[in-house]
Amino acid sequence: MLIVGNALVSEDIIEKKFACNTKACLGACCVKGDAGAPLLPEEIQIIEQELPGISPFLSEEGIKNIATQGFHTKDPEGDAVTTCLPGGECSFLVYEGMVATCGIENAWKAGKTAFKKPVSCHLYPIRAKEYGEYTALNYHRWDICEPACKRGEDENIPVYAFLKEALIRKMGEDWYNELAAVAASWPSQKNNR
Repeated sequence: MLIVGNALVSEDIIEKKFACNTKACLGACCVKGDAGAPLLPEEIQIIEQELPGISPFLSEEGIKNIATQGFHTKDPEGDAVTTCLPGGECSFLVYEGMVATCGIENAWKAGKTAFKKPVSCHLYPIRAKEYGEYTALNYHRWDICEPACKRGEDENIPVYAFLKEALIRKMGEDWYNELAAVAASWPSQKNNR
């Protein structure tokens, strides 16, 4: 782990390559998993306020599920997550052809909400966890992301570079610039360990 500002950063975030390839995975991260997308308390409030603008971009099944179950629940660890449909898909999932996309993000693209999507989704495959004053940022490996790993390798895109916008959203631009500087000097630092 590396310390960058107030964050503990997995070395994999600098070393591994990644670039989403939804043509190959078909948006499987919105479909599979053991719980919905993690939500911050402030995101719950925002989605609650923005739901009227988001709802027209959801599937009929998603709208019904949110009407009966709400849009958030607790996972087995007690953390807030989006609710899921009976098949395990996120309640906010919609299909564009065969590709699963996010109804929240689609509403954002259409200018109907200022909220892009939960930061946990924006950051993926990085998982963020708060520990007091520190944020731990870890690279999450999932076999459904093999096409993204291959594309990242082929195009030489490190995880942190692919997720620049999301990391700035979560940690701030100054923090991201510090991470980029650490990444630039990482090969020589690693060799001197």
